[in-house]
Amino acid sequence: MLVLLRQHPAIAVTTAVIIALLVWGFWPRPVMIEAVEAVRAPLAVTIEEEGRTRVIDRYVVSAPVDGIACRVTLEVGDPVLQGQVLLGITPLESQVLDPRSRAQARARVSAAEAALQAATEQAFAAAAAERFAANEVARVQPLAAQGLISREALDRAETGAKTSVAAKRSADFSVEVARYELEAARTTLEYSAATASGKPAETVPVRSPINGRILKVHHECEGAVRTGEPLLEVGDPGALEVEVDVLSADAVRIEAGMKVLFDRWGGDEPLQGIVRNIEPVGFTKISALGVEEQRVLVISDFTSPAAQWQRLGDGYRVEARFVIWQDEDVLQLPASSLFRYQDGWAVFVIEGNHARRRQIEIGQRNGLAAQILAGVEPGESIIIHPSDAVEDGRRVKIR
Repeated sequence: MLVLLRQHPAIAVTTAVIIALLVWGFWPRPVMIEAVEAVRAPLAVTIEEEGRTRVIDRYVVSAPVDGIACRVTLEVGDPVLQGQVLLGITPLESQVLDPRSRAQARARVSAAEAALQAATEQAFAAAAAERFAANEVARVQPLAAQGLISREALDRAETGAKTSVAAKRSADFSVEVARYELEAARTTLEYSAATASGKPAETVPVRSPINGRILKVHHECEGAVRTGEPLLEVGDPGALEVEVDVLSADAVRIEAGMKVLFDRWGGDEPLQGIVRNIEPVGFTKISALGVEEQRVLVISDFTSPAAQWQRLGDGYRVEARFVIWQDEDVLQLPASSLFRYQDGWAVFVIEGNHARRRQIEIGQRNGLAAQILAGVEPGESIIIHPSDAVEDGRRVKIR
């Protein structure tokens, strides 16, 4: 070997360099990793969903009668007072009579006039019969007092007088009925859409039920409306609640009285609220990915001062965070540092320059962090996002 080194020094040096490079190339290098320390800090487990505000008491003002609603001059957002007239409704005009209907109406008027004349004549006849019966009673009474006629004849005369009085009264009523029927027949001809009566139409006022603002205008232009047709929506934007639709699996974890935070509503600080009601009925909703989901509405009230959220209105979007669990002093690690190991959880702890696998016991999790109950002490360095190259005892280096 020494002879070769003396005779061929270049070959010997080259061989030594190649051996050194091979050793350097195959020598185990430390795995580059990222680490974080286990710390104690506040931790909260929340359910986050999108919600929207809505007026607690909203009133749909509908048409009380069939008619023509006048044009609504109020706009969305205008303040109204209780009892204020919002709009008026005039009755529908009579239909236009075609030639056949008009001829039939005139014939009915003529028939009503004839019936009135007949009833009048019958009333005259009944009045004459009444006078005759009264005279008959006046003649019979003195004779009955003297005993010249029987008592039966006097009773028969008095009964005839009473019957004639009732007949006259009935005839008078028949005259009144005939007169009203004639008036009704003439009304059909008089009040037609083709004939202007010149009388002002009666208007039914529609009033506001509460003090508030106009939330929606269903019928703005003048036009025909039916009874019960919605015209306006009125409510008080100062009394708001928040409705949030959550998955039914999350709804069973939410309870009335639970704290809720509202983010991304437009202000710098989140608003605070409290859950008032979890509706017992769910509904199906198609997600953005086309998946059918069972959702449940959760209704919450604001507990923050009204001055902080007074600029919110009906239908405004908010991000709701329902606080399921929280603690101010929790030993925690990022959820990205945990991995499954032997039906449990484990992490890689950095001891010196080596990674040591250690089984741990976890508690609450919120998707970003996990509560550590046992296995890790505060201040220890933990590998986050461990790759497949990280193994127990492997030399590591913090990037």
